[in-house]
Amino acid sequence: MITILAEKPSVAREIARIVGAMKKEEGYFTGNGYHVTWALGHLVQLAMPDGYGIKGFRRDSLPVIPERFGLVPRQVKTDKGYKADAAAVKQIKVITKLWNESDSIIVATDCAREGELIFRYLYAYTGCTLPFQRLWISSLTDAAIRKGLKELKDGHEYDNLYQAAKARSEADWLVGINGTQALTVAAGRGTYSVGRVQTPTLAMVCKRFWENKRFTPEPVHQLHFTVPSVSASEVVKFASVEKWKDKEEAAALYNKVKAQMCATVVKTEKKEKVENPPLLYDLTTLQKEANTKHGFTAEQTLDLVQKLYEAKLVTYPRTSSRYIPEDVFDEVPALFDRLAGHSSFAEKIADMGELNRRSVDASKVTDHHALLVTPNRPLALYKNEQFIYDMIVGRMIEAFSPECVKDTTTVRAECEGVAFETKGCIVRKAGWRSVYGEDREDTVLPDWKEGDTLAMNGCTMSSGMTRPKPLHTESTLLAAMETAGREGVEDEEARQALKDCGIGTPATRAAIIETLLRREYMVRVKKSLVPTEKGLALYSIVKEMDIADVEMTGRWES
Repeated sequence: MITILAEKPSVAREIARIVGAMKKEEGYFTGNGYHVTWALGHLVQLAMPDGYGIKGFRRDSLPVIPERFGLVPRQVKTDKGYKADAAAVKQIKVITKLWNESDSIIVATDCAREGELIFRYLYAYTGCTLPFQRLWISSLTDAAIRKGLKELKDGHEYDNLYQAAKARSEADWLVGINGTQALTVAAGRGTYSVGRVQTPTLAMVCKRFWENKRFTPEPVHQLHFTVPSVSASEVVKFASVEKWKDKEEAAALYNKVKAQMCATVVKTEKKEKVENPPLLYDLTTLQKEANTKHGFTAEQTLDLVQKLYEAKLVTYPRTSSRYIPEDVFDEVPALFDRLAGHSSFAEKIADMGELNRRSVDASKVTDHHALLVTPNRPLALYKNEQFIYDMIVGRMIEAFSPECVKDTTTVRAECEGVAFETKGCIVRKAGWRSVYGEDREDTVLPDWKEGDTLAMNGCTMSSGMTRPKPLHTESTLLAAMETAGREGVEDEEARQALKDCGIGTPATRAAIIETLLRREYMVRVKKSLVPTEKGLALYSIVKEMDIADVEMTGRWES
């Protein structure tokens, strides 16, 4: 007998159907030489301090560093402390019974660090010694499961993944238990929870909040003029390169320009600009863009894409890679053929031509390749599920489309010693930008030469105030978590390079944000994340400590 362990009942049901284990029992399926059962997330966890005889939060107990970590069934918090979760205990008994009846195990938990730990902690806790193999797949389609079952891996090939997961688990325990107890004891009232990832994340939210609140707006003034364009009905707008804080200085220059009402072209620069298509989605990029476009929280997006995965419509969602290997790329033309028949993007697919290979690089694929749809046709999706599905399809079409090619022109003119600039752009080949209709941005400039005199239609002076950085949204916070707080990293390759030292993982970032909200360290105000008094109080204590250092946590993750 072989026992297959999945992570969820829904996945177990699909695998059971494929291996012919059709008889349903309490907590598992059986038949055709297989038992197919499931975990319910982490059924086993590291013991809490009271498991080592340490009761309550006491100064003289700190630091709590077990000589050897103990494993216990999943715990739930009650009024009288922690106790074993009855559902977890019941399912552990089922799995133990099945393993006792079996000759070997097939591990079919999620193919990632946490999925590996779910199995290994259970395996260690039950004292099981059966040989085990790994089912490593990137989608739940019947074809992918069958192929994976034919190509099972030796379970010990993933020992390093387990060691990484175990190290992460024990590190989080040490930091979270000791930090929380120490801070709570020191505060003397209330419970202050800290953690290896949650506290640096809170620190980024609080730091941005204080930067925003303490920002002192300053006046800023800029000069502008217009001249006739190629078309008599249009004008070209020039703006001064410099901006001035002193209104009197700006006004004096404005009066000089107004007296002249002409400027001299001092430089024209024409360039061909090639814009590469965006890379395919990983989970974090999908979460960021779904937050910006549709207002979805990171957790909502993860839930929606997980449902699409379990419905066999998309590949494994908790991926940190935006690339695919060569063998997956070979299947992409057939995917587009299927999509062309039942997609709102059918016309765009028909216009694609030769597929762009920018997202094809096996060396940059981590545990799983980038998010793709599967050949299965989506039927009767809920509205929000359709939004996410369409985003993934749209990004696939963009990623495999040609580059966008533009001719850009920059013209600099001077009047009374003041430099002005304007820019023009003609799209020569819309390429990937046509997928969402972003190809209507031509700004045609007259064919000006150096030394040409421009007669002004009019000139103006605008006045405004400098603005602070806005408060974090989930989209900007996810970006900051991904790059360990380094801001302004727009280049996709550079972002990829920083991923190894980001904080959290694609699978856990949404949960970290929700934890901070649940513990009342911050609240959502429209799209912004705003720290509470409790969150700001904690930040004021820890902001100079390692526990709040984003880069330290990023190095640890690496």
